[in-house]
Amino acid sequence: MNIRSDQKAQLHTLEALMTLIIITGIIVFTVQATSLTPLTSSTANAHIEAQLQILGQDMLNVLDRSQSGQSSGLKEDILNWNGERYIWNSTAYVSENNNTLTNSTTADLLKNVIVPKGIAHNVEFTMVNDAGSVVTLPYIYNGEPSDNAVVVSRRVLLSDSDITDPTQFRSYTGIPDTDTSTDFYNLIDVKMTLWRM
Repeated sequence: MNIRSDQKAQLHTLEALMTLIIITGIIVFTVQATSLTPLTSSTANAHIEAQLQILGQDMLNVLDRSQSGQSSGLKEDILNWNGERYIWNSTAYVSENNNTLTNSTTADLLKNVIVPKGIAHNVEFTMVNDAGSVVTLPYIYNGEPSDNAVVVSRRVLLSDSDITDPTQFRSYTGIPDTDTSTDFYNLIDVKMTLWRM
């Protein structure tokens, strides 16, 4: 047995171990130093959330647009609301007592824009009650939003002149007249929550 060849074998083994340690160190350093790219899941979620935010705000802007001398579709939906909570049953929005939602510009827009894209959504009306507390009432409900949900909102001003029967409107919706001494009735904050399933 040759001692020189044993020493060479040991030297080659030591070199191989050192190379392995260096390569492992380089891989660990590279992985830790890598920044987020557009293909990384975190930035992809942020991009989807930004798209949902823009889509939701555009929809509320369209709903709140009115012709000269007329109320917007969003205001009409609030004024014609009967206080029911509506859910999507895969063909239409129906109330909890199974009456289909009719004459709703909001439901029509959601059905034609949001539903085909597979985007879950809730619409709520938030206002101030007689006690001065903020109350949120569900209008369209599709479940609890996920952690990456976005919320967009639009305020709609209701005047006494908009409401034909204030007593009936309040009994149906629970929306009170916050100032009986002026034409101001209430300010409704329409909140739309959007999230990917």
